[in-house]
Amino acid sequence: MPAADWRDTREKGFLNHMADKEHPPLLGRSNHAGKVPQAEKKLQEAVCVLLVELCERFTFFGIVCNMILFCTAKLGYRSHQAAMVNMCFVGTSTLTPVLLGWLAEHLVGRIRLVCICMFLHFLGTALLPVVSFPFEDVYIDRRHILLTLPKREQKIVFYFALLTASLGIGGIRAIVCPLSAYSLEDCAPKELLSFFNWFHWLVNLNSAVVFVSIAYIQQSVARNLGFLIPFVSGLMAMITIHMVRGEMIYKPKTDSSLLTTFGVIFSALRTRCVRYQYFSTATSSWLDLAKENHGGHYSETQVEGTKSLARLFPLFTFQILYRTCIMQIPSGYYLQTMNSNLHFSGFFLPVAAMNVISIVPLLILVPILECVNSWLFSSKDSGHSPTIYIVVGHLCAALSVMIAGFSEIHRKHFPQVEQTLSKEVLLVSSMPCFHLAPQYILLGVAEALVTPSCSLLSFWLVPERMRGISMHFLALFNGAGCFMGALFVQTAHTGTQGSWFPHLLHEGKLERFFFFLASLMMVNTLGFWSIAHRYNNLHEDCTNEFRGSLPGEKLLKHEKAIKHYNAVLESSPILSHVEKT
Repeated sequence: MPAADWRDTREKGFLNHMADKEHPPLLGRSNHAGKVPQAEKKLQEAVCVLLVELCERFTFFGIVCNMILFCTAKLGYRSHQAAMVNMCFVGTSTLTPVLLGWLAEHLVGRIRLVCICMFLHFLGTALLPVVSFPFEDVYIDRRHILLTLPKREQKIVFYFALLTASLGIGGIRAIVCPLSAYSLEDCAPKELLSFFNWFHWLVNLNSAVVFVSIAYIQQSVARNLGFLIPFVSGLMAMITIHMVRGEMIYKPKTDSSLLTTFGVIFSALRTRCVRYQYFSTATSSWLDLAKENHGGHYSETQVEGTKSLARLFPLFTFQILYRTCIMQIPSGYYLQTMNSNLHFSGFFLPVAAMNVISIVPLLILVPILECVNSWLFSSKDSGHSPTIYIVVGHLCAALSVMIAGFSEIHRKHFPQVEQTLSKEVLLVSSMPCFHLAPQYILLGVAEALVTPSCSLLSFWLVPERMRGISMHFLALFNGAGCFMGALFVQTAHTGTQGSWFPHLLHEGKLERFFFFLASLMMVNTLGFWSIAHRYNNLHEDCTNEFRGSLPGEKLLKHEKAIKHYNAVLESSPILSHVEKT
């Protein structure tokens, strides 16, 4: 066979392989699926995936919303310990989708793993009521019997339930509700930003319902039955998955993985150390040392994809401290609210209901930002980048934590009163809890600006085959921010002998912890502002230069252009008439 023909055959086979990956079949889809219109099928799949996503988030927020109150009142934890447990659970639930997504692709299999995760989710949400429900007021033969688990066994069951629930949450997010389920590959930056805005809007609307309803049930009406609501919601999510399993479980592209990305990085580092010790080789990037033609073990496509992802690492790194500030809502801010006056016009507010104040700005801002983005992207400068949103959001987060410090000083000036929470009588400040509203509002504004913008940059500024990996890295850094928050709490409590993060807030200096975190966040904001210019232009040509040009994607785009041209020729009546004549 001539060399030219062999090369054409190889490129054609590669194009067919890439095209098959671009439209992965759904697992379990029957042969009768073709009878249903494609548009209706896509709408049904999107609704089902969104429903499961909302149900899963409902269980997640239901577990998080009053965990600190439960740990302090029922398990006897100190305030800093309860805050750390809450942040570690959120961080674990953020990291498990990355781990379980990799397991589904390489070890266990998607269908088998999603069944395991559904069982773990069911088990975790079923065990939480066992811990929280003390079996009070049980009567056997007219005798009143009090059945409770010992503290040690109660804590063991509690941690096991949290672990299994977080693994179940991670599996559902990674396998049933990945971003590939929403068909975002061909979207422009404007459509992507709109999707991320409204997606986070729906998630936060769901969390607002949870914080109002479940928090009140857990704390006031039937606090011991409160954890049954996440169990019912998780059961509803699993029923939904079972009913439409064949239509919503996607098989994403498998031509890139976290292991390959880490392998490229470690291979380049190892080769660089060896070359630096013995002899040097000039390369445009140190990651090029992982290429086969430089003595590495990875192809040019794999290395170029990793290089485009590495350019996003500064963006990811500056999100760690921001995520630590956001984690003050279910930790430091929650403790401030719990130690404030919760009575309002004769009504006793749930502690977690204050979280709704941080959600309301987001629900209001998203429609406004949609109008602003439509105007910006419709102008001649269609490469508008949302980095300014991230800078402003980081600044709002720093101001929020700073205001929290001043609010803590202000709270201590009010006389103390007795307040009953979960049958525990506490000495709290008589300051109304609504005085804490500004710090909640600023963090809500920050979330509305930062989260969708970071998702857009992480998704758009990498090659198509690396987008799933990029979102996984964003989740890894967000999870690192949660664990860093727990580390800060433990360090502040230990280093100051409980002064900076005390168990009884009126006996300590919690405001100093907030001021320290605010100062770090201001430095973090200035640091991101200094590198924001790297992500300022979303024009197609500048984006291609940023993320590199992979040979496979060039060929695939070439084939798409040819198919589009042929479709135009077939659909054009003038050209058809010319062909006939």
